Formats: sequence, structure tokens, C-alpha cells
Amino acid sequence: MRKIIVLEHLSLDGVIQAPGGKEEDMSGDFMHGGWTEPFSSQELGIWIRTQMNSEFDLLLGRKTYDQWASYWPNHDDVWPEANRAMKYVVTRQSRDSLWESTTFLTEPVEALKQIKQEDGPDLHVWGSSELVHTLLANDLIDEYRLIMYPIIIGSGKRLFPDGNILPLQLDAIEQQLMPNGVSIVRYERIQKDGAEL
Repeated sequence: MRKIIVLEHLSLDGVIQAPGGKEEDMSGDFMHGGWTEPFSSQELGIWIRTQMNSEFDLLLGRKTYDQWASYWPNHDDVWPEANRAMKYVVTRQSRDSLWESTTFLTEPVEALKQIKQEDGPDLHVWGSSELVHTLLANDLIDEYRLIMYPIIIGSGKRLFPDGNILPLQLDAIEQQLMPNGVSIVRYERIQKDGAEL
């Protein structure tokens, strides 16, 4: 069985929008892009590269896919695993693939329930806030790997939306404190009877 694993750069107030660059995602007039830069460290870089170099397929929202498809195929020397991985893209309509090994999911909930039952690598979700909200609402996330930064941004796309989420019990299975106050926590989803999904 395959897991859906959400990996996010997260401010203390839950913002995940445009952590890597000023122009990464300016939707909603977001002007704080690149907010993770002051907190970079060698240790954090090693942890992120370990995630990037593991075996995985990608599960992405359409906007994240469009950004990545225009960037990562030209940077295979940096992240070859992304180009080799199958890309599952949640979108309202099928379209021409911009990136090798891409499958579009126009009915994602049922498709992902089936994909999770198949053999294969886990599905990594980076960014893709709308997709994460859909996965949350349908109880499809198995694990969260959160990189939490000691910064409050005040506005922007958030990991957890208001409403439509029942209380969610998580088990912290790994915690690391990085330099500059950054903490990494891995959480697994727990059912109410205590059994892991």
C-alpha cells in the first residue's frame, strides 16, 4: 500500500505560500515570497536533499505542476528523481503534458484511493495548497513532514483551512531541531481507535 505524504515549509501561523522565492506564487497579492531564506542552514539542506533523493512519485496540484514542469526538466542535475518520478496531477480538465511521465487526475478522490492500494513508491505532495485541502477533506493523507520556521507572516495560503476538517489526531514519529530555530516534525495519521491508517 502506498502512502500520501505531505511535505511543507510552514510558518508558525500556517502559511505555506511561496517559501522559496519572491515571484514563486504572488496570487492574492502575496508579497512575502522567499520567507524561508533567512533560516537556511547546512543541516536543513541535508534533510531536504534526503527527501528529494528518496524513492517517490509526485502528487501535485495543477499550479504547482505548471511551475515545476517549466523548471525541473531543465535542472536534472539538481533533482533527477523528480524527472524520473511519475507525476500525478489533480486538475479539473485533462491537458497536454508539459513534463515526462505525467498522469492527470480529473476525478482525484476515487483515483487516489485506488492508487494508494497499488504497489509502488509513496506519493509526495509539495506545496499544492488546494490539493492538500482536498486530501484533508477526504482523509487521504497518511503522513505530514513539516518544516516549521519561527516566523509569522500574517497572510497567504495556509496548510490547514478553516472549517470542513474534523479533529485530526496525529502521532509525532520524528522531531529534529535545526539551527536558526527551524524544527522538523514528522506526523502520522492515527484513527480514533489508535490504529494507524
